[in-house]
Amino acid sequence: MVPHLVTALNGPLLDLEKKILGATPAIERWFRMEWQEHTPPFYCSVDLRNAGFKLAPVDTNLFPGGFNNLSPEMLPLAVQAAMAAIEKYCPDAKNLLLIPEHHTHNTFYLQNIARLMQIFRQTGLNVRLGSLSDDLKKPRDIDLPDGSKITLEPLERSKNGRRLGLKNFDPCTVLLNNDLSVGIPSVLENLHEQNVLPPLHAGWAVRRKSNHFAAYDEVVKKFAKLVDVDPWMLNPLFLKCGEINFQQEDSTDGLADNVSSLLAKIRKKYKEYGIKEQPFVIVKANAGTYGMGIVTVKDASELKEFNRKQRNNIAVGKEGLEVSEVIIQEGVHSFERINEAVAEPVVYMIDRYVVGGFYRVHADRDVNENLNAPGAHFVPLAFAQQHALPDLQAKPGTVAPNRFYMYGVVARLALLAASLEMEKTDPNPEVY
Repeated sequence: MVPHLVTALNGPLLDLEKKILGATPAIERWFRMEWQEHTPPFYCSVDLRNAGFKLAPVDTNLFPGGFNNLSPEMLPLAVQAAMAAIEKYCPDAKNLLLIPEHHTHNTFYLQNIARLMQIFRQTGLNVRLGSLSDDLKKPRDIDLPDGSKITLEPLERSKNGRRLGLKNFDPCTVLLNNDLSVGIPSVLENLHEQNVLPPLHAGWAVRRKSNHFAAYDEVVKKFAKLVDVDPWMLNPLFLKCGEINFQQEDSTDGLADNVSSLLAKIRKKYKEYGIKEQPFVIVKANAGTYGMGIVTVKDASELKEFNRKQRNNIAVGKEGLEVSEVIIQEGVHSFERINEAVAEPVVYMIDRYVVGGFYRVHADRDVNENLNAPGAHFVPLAFAQQHALPDLQAKPGTVAPNRFYMYGVVARLALLAASLEMEKTDPNPEVY
């Protein structure tokens, strides 16, 4: 399905598309040179928002959980990328230990795990699942909707304590699909003879979105100079705001001041480009995912009028963790629709390669709201039909592959930012 793009057929985004398509050889060479200096995350997904006047990432997930939503036609590309990723860490790899989230009742998530196992088995790896649950004492089979099943097994440390595996299974690499929101389990610490991917400091127990977007700011300034565009066209402005207790009414005063400051900057950019839309910001937890702890704010006064339910919604993140530090991010409207429902593209990568994506679609949300919420559904991106090869002769805005190529470029900018972020926050920097 090639969704109908309702973005305006003139203005800044088409100018941006034209410049990116015209600079394709330079862009691909630039990425190639950057990857000689930096190691890409093992895998990654990036949520994008297309406002017609800007295209920007709003979230970057280093433990992507929606591989089941990718088009089956993209699987060969995912397998090739997975081969490239594994060879970097363990060229003679035979066994891979995959550690999932605790969502054993979420069949959509478990289908994601099954798809990941399928991809890595096709690279020539034996793949088994290890559970971080202390309650799991023996292998447990879980039936999936398609009639297949997966088996969760209890983790075991080796006798010397330096390796992690399963009974009669010694893996070369431990791949996490668990974002470690509740902390780093001791069973994953001090593994000296195996690669743990992504690294432990990529987990939300340590990672902060403000660090990521600071790195993205650095990356996008270099890229914008390359293609001669305003970095703002690709970059959501943001501010970090820490030490907030949402249960105390007066604790949001500082947050409100920061919201006012950021809204003023956004209004200035809107005026510069003649944008008539109402600016807004997204206030969300500085750590965590699953679309929790997120609120849209159009005026700072709204924060002071929060009722108890609204305060509770933003104060609690995944696993019931209290939110005490937030990031205030420029809101990016999403003017793409599928069947009249607001949609946003999500791009998936393994190593440095785009391997597919999908539209997150929500019929009950507006263009300025978070779509990562109950009620969302997913439509595979049309990468499958054209493999995202742009048509350099087409007029901007007329051909879907050109828009999808842009998605891939911006998603890879976020991927590169994640690489810089991991380098700068690594507690053991000597490995770089």
